[in-house]
Amino acid sequence: MKMLRSLVWLTLFGAVYQELRRPPAERTWNGRVLGLIPYDFRVPTFQRLRDAYWDPGTDRIFSDHVFGVGWAVNIPVAIRRINAGATQYLAASRRRGSTDGPIALPRPSGDGPAKRSPS
Repeated sequence: MKMLRSLVWLTLFGAVYQELRRPPAERTWNGRVLGLIPYDFRVPTFQRLRDAYWDPGTDRIFSDHVFGVGWAVNIPVAIRRINAGATQYLAASRRRGSTDGPIALPRPSGDGPAKRSPS
């Protein structure tokens, strides 16, 4: 956990350093650290918030973060993918269950089923 926290801080400082290296007229306060990790220190707008967190027209789960360093989760796409995965899993489970029969569970040691103690 400490290593992840350190990487986040290094990325943040790297983004600020990258911007401060530029002449003031050329600073955009958004870009990518090492060409990989997105950052954006501009004031968030409603349109950028919506594009980052609610863009059902795309298939990308992760989009650039609206403010700060890293990525945002595109909620409708994430829900769609989770739903598709769960649907496939349930369909496969039903197909497997109908051909294999019931799953036999191991019985507890001793004679017969385990008994509950009265409470």
